[in-house]
Amino acid sequence: MAVISKNYPAPDRVQVKRALLSVSDKTGLIEFATRLSKAGVELVSTGGTARSIAEAGLPVRDVSELTGFPEIMDGRVKTLHPGVHGGLLAIRDDAEHRAAMEAHDIGAIDLAVINLYPFEQVRASGGDYATMVENIDIGGPAMIRAAAKNHAFVTTVVDVEDYGALLEEIKANGGEEAQTTLGFRKKMAQIAYARTGAYDAAVSTWMAGAIGETTPRRRVFAGELKQTMRYGENPHQKAAFYVDGTNRPGVAVAEQLQG
Repeated sequence: MAVISKNYPAPDRVQVKRALLSVSDKTGLIEFATRLSKAGVELVSTGGTARSIAEAGLPVRDVSELTGFPEIMDGRVKTLHPGVHGGLLAIRDDAEHRAAMEAHDIGAIDLAVINLYPFEQVRASGGDYATMVENIDIGGPAMIRAAAKNHAFVTTVVDVEDYGALLEEIKANGGEEAQTTLGFRKKMAQIAYARTGAYDAAVSTWMAGAIGETTPRRRVFAGELKQTMRYGENPHQKAAFYVDGTNRPGVAVAEQLQG
């Protein structure tokens, strides 16, 4: 039977010493990585992300230095390794976990900054079957889920729009050290799981359509917040409007002129 309460209550503040960055969307990456580096955070990265950071003149370690294994199979296998997942999942104040880290030379990863292969965008642009399959991210969701599970010690960022929030969190709680609070890590973990859930929903929905399965055994729905509403069905209730990315006529794609 699995032990699920080892690391709770969790520490409130955790220092961010090492960050793993692996992003498809490079928007704001260099400014963000620069701020992390200036805050004393060691940068570890993969593939094109590592090249972009290095070309900007920032110190960065390739993930292969952690794993001792090269990226193979056209990038399909690069982070699926104990050197990465051990660093994300290790319970820092557990003696057995610490001993395993020392025995296998696994360093802790305190921050995971990951956004996924652009599956939804490729689908919207009409990618063929083979292209869609290659844009199903495997390592990214695995790292996100691992980091978010261990939110007692690890901060997970999956959206570019949260870069600023993380930097503000570090600034507010850092002092001489870059730190995040438990409340912030919990919030980021929830966002992370919602992202992987939406991603899986997009993949499964696409595949059902691609193989002609009109009534799949399980159908997953996901939406992105478009705006909050003044109230729900009744004035005392809260409501929000979500969109699922479907480009079809209706209020979801309409332009609001007034009101």
